[in-house]
Amino acid sequence: MTANLVKKFKEKQLLQQLKSHDKDAFIKVYDEYVQDVYRFVYFKVGREADAQDLTSMIFLKAWNYIQNNSLTNSKTLRALVYKIARTSIIDHYRESSNKLELSLDDENHPLDIMDDNPGPDENMDQSADLALIHKQLPLLKEEYREVIVLRFIDDLSLEEISEVTGKSRGNVRVILHRAMAALKEMVETEMKKK
Repeated sequence: MTANLVKKFKEKQLLQQLKSHDKDAFIKVYDEYVQDVYRFVYFKVGREADAQDLTSMIFLKAWNYIQNNSLTNSKTLRALVYKIARTSIIDHYRESSNKLELSLDDENHPLDIMDDNPGPDENMDQSADLALIHKQLPLLKEEYREVIVLRFIDDLSLEEISEVTGKSRGNVRVILHRAMAALKEMVETEMKKK
């Protein structure tokens, strides 16, 4: 069995346990996803206290949803949690009517995207490239930023992103393609300036 199949099998087991309102299963879900959800929320709201509060609220909403529903609408547990997270962030901004402030340069919470096997020559190039991407990413449209973060930082599949955003898989694929093209163009333009 590959690691991905094992992970999917474990998630299906947890989903079955949750359907029978097993609190221990929910604790496992919390432990499994809390760091990823916190990172996703923090990336969206940009403030540690708000991200902590929202993350707690997201898991409380997930537990309440599980208690009141049959979970038939969700294909994966991970997508359900991210869908609740996304909706909670939207509600947070509606309530606070603050504009989205995003900082990838926060020294207290750096956002690391790294290759597991870079060569010594590649490290310098990758560091420069990542710095340039970090600089350009906040300039993208919100929709583009969101799919890039969900896909490449939070490692969600296209199906999970589709469930989170409420868009079809094909639409998510197109948005991701356009987002990557826009980011590539912005990075290339910036590189030409140097």
